[in-house]
Amino acid sequence: MDEKYYLGVDVGSVSTNFVLLGEDKQVVYSSYLRTRGQPINTVKEGLAEVRGFVGPGQVAGVGVTGSGRNLAAVLLGADVVKNEITAHAVAAGDTCPGVNTVLEIGGQDSKLIILRQGVVVDFAMNSVCAAGTGSFLDQQAARLGIPIAEFGSLALQGENPVRIAGRCSVFAESDMIHKQQMGNSLPDIIAGLCAALVRNYLNNLAKGKEIKSPVVFQGGVAANAGIKRAFEEALGMEVLVPKHYGVMGALGAALLAHARPENKPSSFRGFGVSEMRHKSCSFYCNHCANNCEIVELTCEGNILARWGDRCGRWSGLACKDIG
Repeated sequence: MDEKYYLGVDVGSVSTNFVLLGEDKQVVYSSYLRTRGQPINTVKEGLAEVRGFVGPGQVAGVGVTGSGRNLAAVLLGADVVKNEITAHAVAAGDTCPGVNTVLEIGGQDSKLIILRQGVVVDFAMNSVCAAGTGSFLDQQAARLGIPIAEFGSLALQGENPVRIAGRCSVFAESDMIHKQQMGNSLPDIIAGLCAALVRNYLNNLAKGKEIKSPVVFQGGVAANAGIKRAFEEALGMEVLVPKHYGVMGALGAALLAHARPENKPSSFRGFGVSEMRHKSCSFYCNHCANNCEIVELTCEGNILARWGDRCGRWSGLACKDIG
């Protein structure tokens, strides 16, 4: 009998991540793709890569999450659709049983999740200020002419990190230039930038929240050893970085798909989706004062789904399976 696999997809504004689990819940495949403002094409690209690992009948469940989860759910025929908080919490709990705090920093947003006995009791998100996200580090690394991959190791070399105003990316950049002009070393400036990001993160998301260990740090920025050290110094406790830190949202979605009843068939549309022509567009409904923006997804000219309305006038369209 063919082994069954479970697919998790996390569609975000910066990246689209895929995780494939075996029946034993072990990761057999993962990928990180840049969304590039084209979530449909990126999902299809990732699906085509997954196809090389499994046959269509072997996919027993599909879970999706991320800001583009509704689009991905219709496109793939997802069995489980969950928000990012739930997906990241499930992945952290599976990776580190007993986890109490999840720190998550991605390219465009950041999250803080508080768990107690495996249940999410509080959370906070920040998708407004760039100074608390990975894009902040990308911008400064580019300005300094340093590959972002080397940012963390250089930060660890800093012996006397400088104090940099991290409340705003604009102010941080001007303050960093000033510190350079004063003759501070590059490692000390980079270590100061890492501390500034962590300070901003904690000021924005952790106020009024009890951060208890074990603490898990995930998201693309978790690859930065300088940020990890800055968190440990600020919190006064060890911060754990899981093996699959960069794709934890997709891992959580796959785990949720795995948790479905075994006797329930999957709604997965099949790998043929990656070869078909899809198109999305939007329009405004003027039927009432809400003026809802309706998103429409078509495949080969046929409407697959519409969503975005508050009253259900356009949504709820039945979707046909694609082989």
